Amino acid sequence: MWNQFFLLEEYTGNDNQYVGKLHSNMDRGDGNVKYILTGDGVGSLFLIDENSGDIHATKRLDREERAIYTLHAKVVDKRTNETLEADTEFNIKIHDINDNEPKFSKDLYFASVPEMSDVGTSVIQVTATDADDQTYGNSAKLVYSILQGQPYFSVDSDNGTIRTALPNMDRETKENYQVVIQAKDMAGQMGGLSGTTTVSITLSDENDSPPRFANHTFRLSTLESAEVGAAIGRIKANDADVGRNAEMQYSIVDRNGQDMFTIISDQNTQEGVIRVKKQLDYEKQRTYSFKVEVTNTYLDPRFMYSPNPPFKDDAMVRVTIEDVDEPPVFSRNPYIIEVHEDTAAGSFVGVVSARDPDADNNPVKYSIDRHTDLERLFNIDSVNGTITTLKGLDREMSKWHNISVVATEISNPRQTTRVPVFIRVLDVNDNAPEFAMYYETFVCENVQSGQLIQTISAVDTDEPLVGHKFVFSISSSNPNFTIVDNEDNTARILTRRAGFSRREMNTYLLPVVISDNDYPIQSSTSTLTVNVCACDSRGNMQSCNTEALLSAGLSTGALVAILLCVIILLSSNVDPAHLLMCSPLHVYAIFLSQTPVS
Repeated sequence: MWNQFFLLEEYTGNDNQYVGKLHSNMDRGDGNVKYILTGDGVGSLFLIDENSGDIHATKRLDREERAIYTLHAKVVDKRTNETLEADTEFNIKIHDINDNEPKFSKDLYFASVPEMSDVGTSVIQVTATDADDQTYGNSAKLVYSILQGQPYFSVDSDNGTIRTALPNMDRETKENYQVVIQAKDMAGQMGGLSGTTTVSITLSDENDSPPRFANHTFRLSTLESAEVGAAIGRIKANDADVGRNAEMQYSIVDRNGQDMFTIISDQNTQEGVIRVKKQLDYEKQRTYSFKVEVTNTYLDPRFMYSPNPPFKDDAMVRVTIEDVDEPPVFSRNPYIIEVHEDTAAGSFVGVVSARDPDADNNPVKYSIDRHTDLERLFNIDSVNGTITTLKGLDREMSKWHNISVVATEISNPRQTTRVPVFIRVLDVNDNAPEFAMYYETFVCENVQSGQLIQTISAVDTDEPLVGHKFVFSISSSNPNFTIVDNEDNTARILTRRAGFSRREMNTYLLPVVISDNDYPIQSSTSTLTVNVCACDSRGNMQSCNTEALLSAGLSTGALVAILLCVIILLSSNVDPAHLLMCSPLHVYAIFLSQTPVS
């Protein structure tokens, strides 16, 4: 009659729960029909009255455990056990009741949303599940609502999406929110079951807060001796943002401060570190006041003009310079002084001057570091710094003298300063010019008149401002040689006559007078040695010594005779006849006999 029965779950009655009744057309009510039931749960969950066909459930059933049971029924003749109705399959479907509350997958969710987000910005979606039948009634139809977290957030009743509900939510005002979301079945109607979860929502930072100085005046102090680059103090602005959005950079906006100080940002502390840019001087300026500006390193254009323009701040910094006892300061560094050579001992050279830069302006005394003046050429007046000579100076020995002068504060000898003094010795024309080198000059015996035999030049250790100009001359009465000035600090030596003879004179000494053109004029006489030599027809020298000339004019026999005479004269027992042979007249006669007549 039926192929499906329905049974409510979670039956709470004391009797067995009636399911339904099977009835066959073969049953005429005479008691000869027997109903037989087989299948899922028969005997344990389901029983059938074999005479009436009534089916009962013996236990409380849970649809969430099993929603449908499949059974088979047949009808037989009690007497013959003959099948009157073939197996018929039917189902018992468990009808749902609302016995399961909605459940969220987590008891606590975490989410974040940027601060200052627009209303309706999605934060997170949280969904619950209901074990009841989705297809039957409203037992599993869920509706979401917010129990805690208003008016800041709202939830979509259909899908559980949480959204922002207020504009301009500021992390710096409140950062964390606890939102409780409820999911209720039965479409939210009264009597429906519900479940809840908590969502922890954090507003993430945006760069919406400008940096601000809590104190708009900073007072710093430093010694005037602070080195360039030294840090003298720190200033700090506050930024309610965090992380990258709170990074700041500082700058000095006044020229007064920019000249003397610099400021850098400490990335770890976000402080502005003020450093010395130029050397400070208490005596020149004792206080500095300048404006420092702070801005964010990274700016967000959305917040640059609202709600708190301008997106920067400034403060005044006042730096007080403290005095220290400083060493003396020279008026110049270094000193370059010029003095003429040949200056007498005790002569004035120059003056150095130093002062105590402190406000007390203590007197100073002067001295020369003798390690820089080992020859003790100079002296200095300890009171007025006048430098004088102790000895005469010679530029040709040393053109420069480099000494160190020390200034010492009388009231505090530990405060000293030294300065280099470069003394340049100026030239005085006190040296005469002379030959630039040693000349080996010769004249050929067969030379012609007016022939060049030597070109000479001169040197002078003096250094005139306009350069050297030498004048060369020899005696005009010299019969053998003459000189021609080339006007370029060189001169030519020429022969005045032709024909020179080594037999007459083998060497000539030629005095040459060399003069300079500086004041006072200095001159010297240098002697040029001219040897007479035998030359070939082209003027090439062949021989200059007189020994060669002598040997060239004697025969071998004559040389033997002269040598024999030398041996006789050296002997102790000499025959008078032999002495006669070696007399000067006899030897001269031999020489004449060997000399050709020209």
